[in-house]
Amino acid sequence: MSGRSYVHGYTAREAERLSDQAETLAGLLHGDTRYPAGSRVLEAGCGTGAQTVILARNCPEARITSVDISEASLGEAKMRVQDAGIENVTFETGDIFDLRYEPGSFDHIFLCFVLEHLEEPRRALERLRPLLRERGTITVIEGDHGSAYFHPDSAHARRTIGCLVTLQREMGGNALIGRELYPLATGAGYRDVHVSPRMVYADGSRPDLIRGFTRLTFTAMVEGVGDNAVSRGMMSREDWARGIADLYRAAGPDGVFCYTFFKATGRK
Repeated sequence: MSGRSYVHGYTAREAERLSDQAETLAGLLHGDTRYPAGSRVLEAGCGTGAQTVILARNCPEARITSVDISEASLGEAKMRVQDAGIENVTFETGDIFDLRYEPGSFDHIFLCFVLEHLEEPRRALERLRPLLRERGTITVIEGDHGSAYFHPDSAHARRTIGCLVTLQREMGGNALIGRELYPLATGAGYRDVHVSPRMVYADGSRPDLIRGFTRLTFTAMVEGVGDNAVSRGMMSREDWARGIADLYRAAGPDGVFCYTFFKATGRK
């Protein structure tokens, strides 16, 4: 895959995890993203369409073009959007680093959980910038695994997260990219850049977040790289299992889990 490797893989389980994540975090991450009627919106790196559905629902009269380099992911995205009864999205195959649109083709560009998988995230933002009209906007949402903390604390659980961070870095990505959005966007030439931290906090009083985020989104994501981490000798099978069990322990009745996403906006 040109310029993009996906550490979590392309399994049916991963597609389901992405859907759980999108629905659980819809209000927190997307509640203030609203594009007006007639707006031309480029969703760069739509993947399997989990975020596309939310974006299209929030902006029902915008004209959204969603692109991805993976034909398989686009096929899933098309089915997801069709099943949701959404009609304002057009899907196209494309590489973020080499999109063949005329300069100024879009009023807004939207990326969610894309830059973390790119070897050259700043160059991606630079290549997208000419596609915006003057004063057009860009929105970028990313996580930062270094922001995860939990109770009860566990050195084994923290090591499992560290394994994921390392594996993603070795594949050319950056699981800590959320903290870098401001310098990335300003360095790519965008103006009026503003970054807003969005914390997920889940305790026993928030069962929906415990299930949707602590269990089905974050812990499932870490758990998914277990075979790779163990086979690489990064942790023993026993220590890995203990770390994952401790992450699930944070989803228990007296557990607490926190994680911060970062949402950046800017203008051409």
